[in-house]
Amino acid sequence: MKIVTFGEIMLRLATPERKRFSQATSYNASFGGGEANVAVSLANFGLKTEYITRLPANDLGDAVLMELRRYGVGTTHILRGGERLGIYFLETGSVSRPGKVIYDRAHSSIAEIRPGMINWKEVFRDASWFHWTGITPAVSEGASLVCMEAINAARRSGMTVSCDLNFRKNLWKWGKSAAEVMPELVNECDIILGNEEDAEKVFGIRPDSADVLKGDLKGSDYESVCRKLGALFPKAGKIIITLRGSISADHNTWSGLLFDGQRLYEAPVYQITHIVDRVGGGDSFMAGIIYGMTTWPGDDLKALNFAVAASCLKHTIHGDFNLVTVAEVEQLMKGDTSGRVVR
Repeated sequence: MKIVTFGEIMLRLATPERKRFSQATSYNASFGGGEANVAVSLANFGLKTEYITRLPANDLGDAVLMELRRYGVGTTHILRGGERLGIYFLETGSVSRPGKVIYDRAHSSIAEIRPGMINWKEVFRDASWFHWTGITPAVSEGASLVCMEAINAARRSGMTVSCDLNFRKNLWKWGKSAAEVMPELVNECDIILGNEEDAEKVFGIRPDSADVLKGDLKGSDYESVCRKLGALFPKAGKIIITLRGSISADHNTWSGLLFDGQRLYEAPVYQITHIVDRVGGGDSFMAGIIYGMTTWPGDDLKALNFAVAASCLKHTIHGDFNLVTVAEVEQLMKGDTSGRVVR
């Protein structure tokens, strides 16, 4: 079994010690991007993964390849070309001050990708699952067209197709809105992941009653979102919603829902205090879903619980990547939240 993901990986420059951009005199450098984060998590869980992107043929592009290979992610089909690697700057929030992200990814290598550049038939050989996010079609018209090309090829190959809606308002600048582009792409998906903002901003779907800012989210409030998304995209057999209650930048509640068209499953709620890094939380959740559904087919509740626990642990790790083991996730699923030293 092989899982393929497609998207942009960037140089991540984060201010140290929760400093503001105006205070920083240095940055912590690493790499990250939604679909790459999923691939790294899955490789870390022991699954075979292949990541598809386009990187500049320079030292930074080489560094990305080395980083991905370090974590066991397949890089055979990554394209080289274009002028630059995209960058994102991160200012970590604290208490009541929210975090901030500034993108510098215009004219990046993948933004200038075009249909026909990737041999998807070869990429999908022996693959069973294809994952993409709403970030990729937001990058450029070319990236959007290649994403559609990949989805269509995956469908022809009989693969499971999943998407994380991942609405990023600051990226949709190439001429069309998410509402114009995303429906055609999402319509071909078997599994859809999102949150309350994704559903509202892209498809105009709101929960009957819930307030994310109060930090007290109830799964039952979001059943209506699941049902409306399911009605809008009938090919999707699973609709999944992440539930993040933002009490402060350092303290969130975290859970999730899964709707299979008939039954609604709800995971336990975790209190995540003293958050180290919440970036990549949704990606770690998606990786958990993919791992759970491929490892325990037919047990949607166990897959959901694994995803929530895995992403809960991601909040304790610096960087985009969720560097936890299956055993650590399963230990948390059993209720061990002690954090005791393992000797």
